[in-house]
Amino acid sequence: MRIGCAGWSLPAAQRARFGAGDSVLAAYATGLDAVEINSSFYRSHRRATYERWAAGVPARFRFSVKLPRAITHEAGLRGAGPMLDEFLAQAGGLGDKLGALLVQLPPSLRFDAAVAARFFAMLARRSQAPVVCEPRHRSWFHPCADALLQRYEVQRAGVDPAAPLAAAAEPSPHGRVRYWRWHGSPRTYYSEYGEDRLRVMAEAVRACAGESGAQTWCVFDNTAAGHAVADALRLRELCAGLANAG
Repeated sequence: MRIGCAGWSLPAAQRARFGAGDSVLAAYATGLDAVEINSSFYRSHRRATYERWAAGVPARFRFSVKLPRAITHEAGLRGAGPMLDEFLAQAGGLGDKLGALLVQLPPSLRFDAAVAARFFAMLARRSQAPVVCEPRHRSWFHPCADALLQRYEVQRAGVDPAAPLAAAAEPSPHGRVRYWRWHGSPRTYYSEYGEDRLRVMAEAVRACAGESGAQTWCVFDNTAAGHAVADALRLRELCAGLANAG
């Protein structure tokens, strides 16, 4: 089970809960064992930058990396081969610390079987990393879309708030990972989850991890008001407590 945040900023209120480090990322990695790189969605990073990030964290630490919006939002997964090659060459600097690739789709992108099959087949040929997809159009929750994602071992993320429909709350039961992205609710990116909701999340995650045997990721994206780190640390404590009780 991996628990982390979208980005590795450490709010001042939580800094004392982490160890020392040569960088903010190194300090973050003393308390959490995973992080989601979202900045790659907006801009490219040099391979040397990924290599530096990988060198600054322990061997057990893993990164997930979000695909560029040029691929997912602007190109709509079409004709993305050259852009994908460039992105993977850069992110490949993480080496064996690359734990997953995140494909977040725009709400306007409908499921097109031919386009999706071409893209995910192309991605599978180019990378051995587990692939997670966060679709945001309801057409991606049809059995045909589920079957296609399963064929290419792409796992659909479980998200909060659950959009565009309630089924989005749970990760799909296939692929090499089970991946949750919690954006904060009721106010997306801003709301903290609170003790009661975190306990429910911990129980659900522990149950899923025990049933599937797949690697489980829990990523808090409620970063705008600085709640992600505190929520991630508390979820880690709750999951450890459940493991000890079991």
